Amino acid sequence: MASRTAVDVSRVYTERGDTYARINTIGTTGVRPFVLVPGIGVSSTYFERLAPNLNEFGPVHALDLPGFGGVPHPDSAMTIRQYADLVGRVIDDLELDDPIIVGHSMGTQIVSDLVSRRPEISTVVLIGPVVNPRERWVARQALRFLQAAWHEPFKVKFLAVSAYLVCGFKWFSRVLPEMMQYPIEKALPNIRAHTLVIRGEFDAVAPREWVEEVGRLLPLSRLWEMPGAAHSVMHAHAEEVALLCVEHAEQATSDSAPGDDDELQHYDTSADDIPDTLPPVSIPDAVAAVKGRITEAVGVARGDDDLIAEGKTEHAQAMERSGDASRVDAAERERAGQKARAEAERRGEQGATAER
Repeated sequence: MASRTAVDVSRVYTERGDTYARINTIGTTGVRPFVLVPGIGVSSTYFERLAPNLNEFGPVHALDLPGFGGVPHPDSAMTIRQYADLVGRVIDDLELDDPIIVGHSMGTQIVSDLVSRRPEISTVVLIGPVVNPRERWVARQALRFLQAAWHEPFKVKFLAVSAYLVCGFKWFSRVLPEMMQYPIEKALPNIRAHTLVIRGEFDAVAPREWVEEVGRLLPLSRLWEMPGAAHSVMHAHAEEVALLCVEHAEQATSDSAPGDDDELQHYDTSADDIPDTLPPVSIPDAVAAVKGRITEAVGVARGDDDLIAEGKTEHAQAMERSGDASRVDAAERERAGQKARAEAERRGEQGATAER
């Protein structure tokens, strides 16, 4: 039996056809798919712990965007709108029916731009939304990033540094102005989807006052703050974020869908059975994880999607065996999946009745 963390890698090209988004897919069955959109400079690796915990609810498609994660970039910088259009092409090419779209950092701009023009998308998650319009200059954002990075785990810092090296300063410096000048505050009021907004307690990039303003700008929103987390909350607190995402998806598809709640709620970590520390990783699993990373890096250098998929799968399976990638209670995920499947069947029956 294949591991549920086996990764499939595919591509969807831009409209111009000069570059593509790499799609890293975990799972093929479930109620509704997830599409995960990372921030500037980084790759789908930032979702390596979140994705397996979402997979019980539906397939997960984590993206590597042009210029990031070893994906080639065009000669000129891509705008936020062009990135958003490419994510839209991914959804269309994969024939995804109302996916749950999750954006992190600059990915929240991409997701907001796309969903503000696609009213058929009903469920969105924005993690660490940027950029606060009152701090829209590079020096201030650099300071905010360093303040947040101080509270990140070492592994997240390592992932960030390695991702920026792969991206390269030239492309990063071309895209950065696009991120800094994009007016997310103008897109948010046009989003009709039920939107969950998550920030970490120590996320200076997305400060509390700004996130509360995001909630007020969104027509339908719920706001959560994760204690002890920083900007990359979906990696360091993957289990809690996964549960919030699944619960949000359940509510968005039910008759009692959430209304507008722009009061920031704090996640009660004491209410969960999630341990405070990661279980120790055995030496064989640590070696397998490193080997997987090396295989993936070689695949990126060669442009070999099969080799990338092999490396990602080897790393993910090592994490799964160690318990790092799957610490959310399985019964909780299955309960969420059963409830969503029943709701999907009920909606399907209602649609068939309406057609008759």
